[in-house]
Amino acid sequence: METKIAVVAIIVTDLNAVQQINDILHAFGQDIIGRMGIPYKEKGVNVISIVMDAPQEKINSLSGKLGMIKGVSSKVLTTK
Repeated sequence: METKIAVVAIIVTDLNAVQQINDILHAFGQDIIGRMGIPYKEKGVNVISIVMDAPQEKINSLSGKLGMIKGVSSKVLTTK
């Protein structure tokens, strides 16, 4: 199956969601190349970027599951 390189941008405004986020990321761990998290305490948000090499369906699944969590926004940018 063809894979794509993707960046998943995640903004967390509810810190109670962190465990759910980590559980989902762990479940997709085999497709994650790297992860960077930046806490922005002054604004009360965390910004996380995930780089994946996976089929489009898995990328969309990860983003969709994250986006369903209260206090979490997720967007994807993929290679063509």
